[in-house]
Amino acid sequence: MSAVWPVARAAVRRRRVQTVVISVVVLLSTTMIVVALGLLAASSGPFDQAYAKQSGAQLTASYDRSKVTDAQLTQAAKSAAAVAGPFAQKTLELGGPMADSLDTVGRADPGGAVDRLNVWQGRWATKTGEIVLNRNPTDKNRRGAPQLNGTITAGGQTFTVVGFAYSVSQSADAWVTPEQLNALRPTSTQMLYRFTHADTNAEVTAGQEAVTQGIPSSAVIGTQSYLALRAQVAAQPNTFVPFLMVFGWLGLAVAVLIVANVVSGAVVAGFKHIGILKALGFTPTQVLTVYLGMVSIPAVIGCAGGVVLGNVLATSLLTKAFENYGAGATSVPVWVDVASLLGVPGLVALSALVPALRARSLSASQAISAGSAPRAGRGLRVQRWLSGTRLPRSTSLGLGLPFARPGRTALTLAAIVLGVTSVTLAVGLGKSLTTYQTAASRVNAVDLTMFAGPTGPGPGAPPGAKLSDTEDEAAVRSAPGVSSVAASTDLPMRVAGAQTDVRVSFYRGDFQQLGFLMLEGRWFDGPGQVVVSERFLQQRGLKLGDTITLQAQGKSVRVQIVGKAMYNSGDEVLSNWSTLALVAPKQRANLYEINVKPGTDLDAVVKAVQAKDSGLAEGEGQDAGTFVAVVVATVVLLTLMLGTVAALGVFNTVVLNTRERRRDLGMLKSIGMTPAQVTVMVVTSMSALGVVGGLLGIPLGVIAHRLVVPAMAKGAQIELPAFMLHVYPVALLVLLVLAGVVIAAAGAYFPARTAARTTIAQVLHNE
Repeated sequence: MSAVWPVARAAVRRRRVQTVVISVVVLLSTTMIVVALGLLAASSGPFDQAYAKQSGAQLTASYDRSKVTDAQLTQAAKSAAAVAGPFAQKTLELGGPMADSLDTVGRADPGGAVDRLNVWQGRWATKTGEIVLNRNPTDKNRRGAPQLNGTITAGGQTFTVVGFAYSVSQSADAWVTPEQLNALRPTSTQMLYRFTHADTNAEVTAGQEAVTQGIPSSAVIGTQSYLALRAQVAAQPNTFVPFLMVFGWLGLAVAVLIVANVVSGAVVAGFKHIGILKALGFTPTQVLTVYLGMVSIPAVIGCAGGVVLGNVLATSLLTKAFENYGAGATSVPVWVDVASLLGVPGLVALSALVPALRARSLSASQAISAGSAPRAGRGLRVQRWLSGTRLPRSTSLGLGLPFARPGRTALTLAAIVLGVTSVTLAVGLGKSLTTYQTAASRVNAVDLTMFAGPTGPGPGAPPGAKLSDTEDEAAVRSAPGVSSVAASTDLPMRVAGAQTDVRVSFYRGDFQQLGFLMLEGRWFDGPGQVVVSERFLQQRGLKLGDTITLQAQGKSVRVQIVGKAMYNSGDEVLSNWSTLALVAPKQRANLYEINVKPGTDLDAVVKAVQAKDSGLAEGEGQDAGTFVAVVVATVVLLTLMLGTVAALGVFNTVVLNTRERRRDLGMLKSIGMTPAQVTVMVVTSMSALGVVGGLLGIPLGVIAHRLVVPAMAKGAQIELPAFMLHVYPVALLVLLVLAGVVIAAAGAYFPARTAARTTIAQVLHNE
C-alpha cells in the first residue's frame, strides 16, 4: 500500500478546485453540527452537575407561619428523600440604591442534606447584626454592590456583610442567624426538599403533594421547582439548537452530494489514468483506496477545522448561558468532538464509495480504451426534440446537456434543491421571528408616550410632574387629536417562594389599546387579577387559573392568573389599578401611553400637554430588542454559506462537463458559435436545473419551517400564534423559485466563461 499514498496525494494537488470545494463544504457542515450537538448535549449538563454537587433543592416551598407550625411541616416532610428546614423567612425592604428587597432566611450553618451553600468569600453569620449575601462567584467585583465587611440597611436595621455564599437552588437572597431572623418577626417558613423521583414536572408535583399532605392549602404561599430553573437557564441555547441542527444536516447532505459528484466525475474523467495505474500493477483495492484517499484527505482537514471552530462558538455561548449557576467555563462534551471527527469523514468516504467501486471494477484495457465523453446516444432523443422548437440553438443545446449525464445531473439537482430549501427556510424564519418580535414588543402600537419623571429633580433627570396624577391624565386626554390614553406605573414585587423580583406594571384607562396580543384567557377586570407571558408560566411551572402571592413594601396580595399575553419578558406581570390599591394606594402613574387620530401632529400634542404641565417629558418609543436581529443575522449567514456551497457543487459539475466536451465545444465554435453563445448554452443547462430545484426545494423549505419555528419557540419558552407560521404568500414563492436559478447560474457562469474563451487551436492541439 506504500504506493497508494503518494498517488492519492498527487491527485489532491492536481485537483485543486475539487479539493478546496470538499474542504470548505465539510468545514462549514462540521461547524454547524458541532455547535448544534454541543448545545443540545450540554444545554442542561452544567446545571445538573452544579445541582448534584450542592444537593440543590428540587422543590423550594414557603408557608404561612400563622397557618402551619414547624412541627407539622417536619412531620409532613418525612416522605421526602431529604429535607432542610424549617427556616424562618422574611422579605426585608432595602435602604439605598442596591435593590428593592432581600428574601432573608434564618439559617444556622451553610451545610445540610439539601441546598449546601458554597461560602466562597468570608465566613458564615454567627451573631446578631451579621448577614451573608447570595452572590455568584463569577460576579466577584460587581460595581456598586456591597463589599465584604461593608454594611447594608435592610428592614430598618443595619447589617455587616461577613460573607458571600452561593445557592444553586436560588433559595434566598441573604442569610442571618435564626435568632436574628426571629427578632425580625418572620412572616413565612421555608422548606427545601429532594425527592426519590423528580425528573419530570409530574414527579415533582407528586412529591409536593406528599410533603404537603395534611397541611391546609391556604398555608402554601409559593413553591419553586428546580425544573423551572433548569428550563430558564437552558432557554437561550435551546433557541439556537433547532435551526442549527437543520442547517447542519442540510450542509452535510450537500457535502455528501458534492463529494459523490466529484469522485464520479474524477472516475469518468480519469479512465485512462485508472488503466495506467492497473497496467503498472495497482490492484483493484489499491485503485479504490486512491480515490477514497483523494476525498478523505481534504475531508479530514475540513472536519478538523470545523470541530475547532464549532467548539469555540459553542463554548462561548454555553459559558455565557450558564455563568449564573456557578458553572464556570462550559465546553462541548468530548463525545461530540469524537463523533464528528469520526462520523463526518466516514460519511464523506461512504458517499465516495459507489463511484470509487466503479473505478475498482474496470480492467486496465477497458479503462484505457474508454473515452471520457458520454456514450453515444445519451440524450439524443431530447436534443432532437429541442432542435425542432423555436428556441435559439444555444438555448436548445443547453437544455439538452443535463440529459447526457443523468447521474451527475441528479446529484447536482439535489444540491440545488437543498440550497433552495435553506433559502426558503431562512426567509420563513426571518419573517416569523420579525413578526413575533414586532407584536411582542408592541413596536408602532403606541403613537406617543409621556413620562411623569421623578417626584423631585435629580442630576440629568426630568424636572418631574407639577400636577397630580388625575390632573396630568386629564391634560393628556384633552390634547387635540388624542383618541386613547393608558396610565401605568411599575412596582418591583416578589413572587412568594421565588428569590427574584418581578416588575409588576399596573394599568388604568385604555390599556387594551396598547397593542398587547391576548393568546389565552382574558384581561383583568377586578382586583387580585394579573396577566402574564408564556415564559413567566414556564419558568415558574404555572398555568392559567393558578394563584400566586406578590409581596412588596411589607404587604402581600394573592392574585389569580386570568390571561396570557404575548410579550417577551419572563419577569414582568401586568395588572390593573385596583390591584395596585391593595399594595401601594398612594402611588401615582409615571407613564402615559397615547394613541392619536390619523393625521394628528404629535409635536402639537406634546406642546399642548407640556403647556399644562411642563414636568411631563416625551418618552422613547417601544424597542424591538436585538435578540431576533442576532438570530436572523445568524440564519442569513448560514444561508449564504449553504447557497455558496450549493453553487460550488454546480461549479464543479460545469467544470467536469466542459472538460469532457472540449472537442464538442471546439467543433461548435469552428462552425460559428460565438463565445457569448457558448456561455449562454452552459449557463442555460444549469439554470434549467435551477428552476426544477426551486420547484422541489420550496415545499421542503416550507415543511422545515413548520418544524423548526415551533421547536425554537418551545426552546425560547414563548408561544407563537398559528398565523405567524403563514409567511409564504404566492408572490414570495415565485421569487423563491428564482433562488434556484440564481444558485445554478452563479455556479455555472465562471467555468462557462472559461470554456467560451478556449480557442479552437487549443482544442485541436489537445486532441
